[in-house]
Amino acid sequence: MSSLGRRRKRDTARLAGICVALLIGFQLAAFAAQYLGTTLTQHQALDELELRISLDAAYLDVGNAALNTPVNNSAVQRYLARLNSALYNDDYPLMVSSLQSVNYDGELPTSFNSNETLTLTNSEQAIVVEVAMPTAFSTLSFSPMALLFSLVLMPLYVRTSGRRRRRELIIAQEETAPVPLLIIDLKEKTLGNGVNDVKVVLQNKPLCFYTALVKYCMDNPDEPLQHHKDVPTELLNLANKVFGRLIELGHTKRKRPDFNANLDKTLSEVRAALDEVFAEFTAEKERYYPPRAQGEGSRSKQHSFALTSLSPEDVEIIGN
Repeated sequence: MSSLGRRRKRDTARLAGICVALLIGFQLAAFAAQYLGTTLTQHQALDELELRISLDAAYLDVGNAALNTPVNNSAVQRYLARLNSALYNDDYPLMVSSLQSVNYDGELPTSFNSNETLTLTNSEQAIVVEVAMPTAFSTLSFSPMALLFSLVLMPLYVRTSGRRRRRELIIAQEETAPVPLLIIDLKEKTLGNGVNDVKVVLQNKPLCFYTALVKYCMDNPDEPLQHHKDVPTELLNLANKVFGRLIELGHTKRKRPDFNANLDKTLSEVRAALDEVFAEFTAEKERYYPPRAQGEGSRSKQHSFALTSLSPEDVEIIGN
């Protein structure tokens, strides 16, 4: 299977998963609403039933424990028939199964499989009422609205999540954007930045001197390099060593240049190359850029062309 086919298969599975998740979420919300609605309705129906029986008790022959009179079963049975008929016709979610130990002899709906006991107390006696009703869980059912909402909201969710993923991808790409660094390629005699294809060819003298300058400054970050003083011997030795490497690579057979002479010109050629290499990365260029003289001329005693903020991670030398 091609990568495009696998991607489409994953996208289809993802969409199906989102649809199922939305459907389950809305259906659970519907179940919660149904359960809460049934519970509230049953409590309200019980309160109304209790009030109705309390009002009817004065005219109902349910006996009297204080007077030791028995319950009139036939009268209670007729009352239960009228009461349950009224409850059923008015769609109440309950019916009375027993009143003062007199069981209702009619049929109750099979779904009324839960019992609730009410005790009505007056000044003379307590009246016990058994009420049949369905359980709140038995009233739960599949909600077509949950399916409708999931189908309607799925495209919106997919679009919104797609936008969020694209934003996250852009942010991730910005955060992981390649950081330019100085690439000195002795094999090709070029300077580059490691990010784009810009490469600038340098002549032997500025290439060797700048390569040596980079190495020297990484090893001696606090050592100033001033024009009015001779180039340190260690730096000259490094430049001569790089020139010897160019000879080994077959780039030149000329006499070794005097790296202590025409230093301003050498540094000017290096700066021009760095300006071109790091044209798109001005901030990053500063760490590689030999500072220009400020104020009192290029040979000011206050001026140093040393590179003071370089680390080995900032530079890659090819063909060293």
